[in-house]
Amino acid sequence: MTSSAPRRTVLAAALAAAAGVAAPSAQAADASRSPAAGAAAPARTPDAPARRPKSLVDYHAWTTTADWARGRGRGTAPAPGARPGIRLAHPTGTFDYRDPHTGRSATWEYATWTSPVHRLAVPATEVVASWSAHTPPGTWIAVELRGTYTDGGRTPWYVMGRWTAGDGDADIRRTSVDGQKDGKSSVSTDTFAIDTPASGLRLTSYELRVTLYRRPGGGVTPTVWRLGAMGSDLPDRFEVPASTPGLVGRELTVPRYSQEIHKGQYPEYDNGGEAWCSPTSSQMIIEYWGRRPTRQQLSWVNPDYADPQVCHAARYTFDYQYDGCGNWPFNAAYAATYRDLQSLVTRLSSLTDAERLIHAGIPVITSQSFLKTELDGAGYGTAGHLMTIVGFTKDGDVIANDPASPDDAAVRRVYRRRQFENIWLRTKRKNAEGKVVGGSGGVCYLYFPAKPAPTQHRVLADLGIR
Repeated sequence: MTSSAPRRTVLAAALAAAAGVAAPSAQAADASRSPAAGAAAPARTPDAPARRPKSLVDYHAWTTTADWARGRGRGTAPAPGARPGIRLAHPTGTFDYRDPHTGRSATWEYATWTSPVHRLAVPATEVVASWSAHTPPGTWIAVELRGTYTDGGRTPWYVMGRWTAGDGDADIRRTSVDGQKDGKSSVSTDTFAIDTPASGLRLTSYELRVTLYRRPGGGVTPTVWRLGAMGSDLPDRFEVPASTPGLVGRELTVPRYSQEIHKGQYPEYDNGGEAWCSPTSSQMIIEYWGRRPTRQQLSWVNPDYADPQVCHAARYTFDYQYDGCGNWPFNAAYAATYRDLQSLVTRLSSLTDAERLIHAGIPVITSQSFLKTELDGAGYGTAGHLMTIVGFTKDGDVIANDPASPDDAAVRRVYRRRQFENIWLRTKRKNAEGKVVGGSGGVCYLYFPAKPAPTQHRVLADLGIR
């Protein structure tokens, strides 16, 4: 259903083999519903949660004026306006870049900002960076990560993405960078990973560097409003503990779009609509927040195509190296190109976290992989697929907008809580051939306003997001 999973599946399978992971005796998740029909929800509010167990996920970001002041700027300055950020003020050098996807060479002037070292609350086996930025035509940014291992060694500066919002003649092509490794860790498209977690090696800290580029002598500049990363050390698990339904019985009014109606459209972007689960999910949530492309922005789309904004999202999330629309941070960055939206990639620990976000009015885009028999009502199996949690029934089951539906009207689905939670949160599974492959471990995209409502702010803060 999406092309975002195979390279992650290959990586996870390699890690599983290195770690000597064995399959459990019972692979399939419990298919029964967790709560009894009509069970009463526990009396608690989204901003007064029950005690949370120690998290195995550490999301950290730099977003405030004070945050930017703590970093090391070389040619950057505070961006004017109500939203704190940084911009290119005084170039500190030039960089000759030959775009591997267009063959064009150009000289760019640049400035850099480097974060303080962030010590991870949980030493990590994986790190995913994400950002919110504005890149006018003729500008772009590069996000890099450098970390320290538990053995005292350091990684090289890994490129986590070269990104721009556009794809015009003045722009580079947004791209991940293959082939990055140092014998201890490597980067697979958008994810830094320790090569052999079973060795005990972990990443204890990291710093992020963002380089802002523009044409020499140009007056325009990129602006970066959010720069962050999610580090995690999840145990190998084929099954996860079941959560108890709490804040249930609410459904958000989220637009419903099918990726399947776009089959064959613009095959240059990830073979057409059948692989567009990630941008289709992103577009649903962007429009939930009241944003959408203008008529002029959509003028390139064939007027005979329904939901042209989905085609637009696919084009502008496309990673030219990965050759697909499933790059997690690129989807988040696309969402943040819309007015006063911010976005990030993280992991959640259970459906309880998702319940609190839904109760506060924030939908959750989730990444999962499963066999056809593991998710009743889906009607398909997938090596990786993005869909959106938009609510919970009174029984605690998941209401999802699933873009892998034959048409827009069929997008709303209700999936059994226990099944959905397991296929989303597990890190290991068996595929149809019986081979051990990876799961996303609870990866999600969160898109929300630059100035969240107080309840939204409290829920996000409790999940380590500010």
